[in-house]
Amino acid sequence: MRALCHIDTIQEGASKGFELDGVHLFVVRHQGQVYAYRNQCPHLGIQLEWQDDQFLDADGCLIQCAMHGALFLIDNGECISGPCTGQSLKAIKCEVKAGEINIEWPLTTN
Repeated sequence: MRALCHIDTIQEGASKGFELDGVHLFVVRHQGQVYAYRNQCPHLGIQLEWQDDQFLDADGCLIQCAMHGALFLIDNGECISGPCTGQSLKAIKCEVKAGEINIEWPLTTN
């Protein structure tokens, strides 16, 4: 596991992008939980955000791809609307320990 940032860096209901060793990823804090995903839409392989750290829809309830508007569930990364419906974002194992968000590193899958 690798420490990514302090939990207070990401407010509840918000998201933040990171780059580690050339790998783009993002973290979402939602309903008291922390979720981490590779920053890559399964449709075209592009990064999801339209603006720095903007990975969520206007309501903050879903992850949204800025290119085609695909919508993903925050808790499991499954696409529920858009050109990649039924596919999923690639989750990264994460945990909060001693106030730090830690992610699996190095990643074991592509």
